[in-house]
Amino acid sequence: MSPENNSTRRGGKWPLVTAWLAITLLIVAGALMGVAGPAFRAEWIELGTSFTWMRQGAQLAMGAAVVGLITLVLAGALRRWRPALVGALVTLAVVAMIAIPMQMKQRAQSVPPIHDITTDMENPPAFTLLAAAREEAPNAVDYPGAETAKQQQLAYPQLKPIILDAPLTGVMNAVKTMVQACGWEIAGITDNTIEATATTRWFGFKDDVAIRMTETEQGVQVDMRSASRLGKSDLGTNAERIQVFLEDLAKR
Repeated sequence: MSPENNSTRRGGKWPLVTAWLAITLLIVAGALMGVAGPAFRAEWIELGTSFTWMRQGAQLAMGAAVVGLITLVLAGALRRWRPALVGALVTLAVVAMIAIPMQMKQRAQSVPPIHDITTDMENPPAFTLLAAAREEAPNAVDYPGAETAKQQQLAYPQLKPIILDAPLTGVMNAVKTMVQACGWEIAGITDNTIEATATTRWFGFKDDVAIRMTETEQGVQVDMRSASRLGKSDLGTNAERIQVFLEDLAKR
């Protein structure tokens, strides 16, 4: 056997080594990122730890992508097609894995750092039945005030109350039905207000919702407030929740 063949044979092991390394990094990264949210939701870890796991998982995923590309190049040069395929698949998996965190980061940079959104910034629907729960949370019970209202107006100018040409009882029943369909936990119903709590799927963040219905000469005006219990910024979640809910309610 020629020295050239021996060299090629010895070098042929490296695509397998790098392929297994890429797979290992990908598995560990997926485990860290996959368990971060549910572990916080189950109250096994603190929020800071959860975010740390997410960040470390993303860093490991990027490492897996780099190793995957190295595997693809090495295996391609040595015509080792199985390791080359592994390298390509690992790289594609990383792209899919980090897409959501990257979208969250971009969204955080595109919305204001506020977490209490309402259609009536002068007289927001109050959290009465949920006041005790919010007092135990980091974010305040009362609406933050003028600075938050200014930022909301700039970021979400489309958020307005809606007026429905229907009796108050009918509107309240429709709102209650929709709240239940959304899976929100109803805290209680007063004469003209429904208070409920929405829980996000991944991290289990709790956002409180108050929907107030007021009879006017034009019909029943529906105002809505959605506020996070935790976090300075909601990444636009509360505004989106209000917009979607009121649009669906108007169609009923």
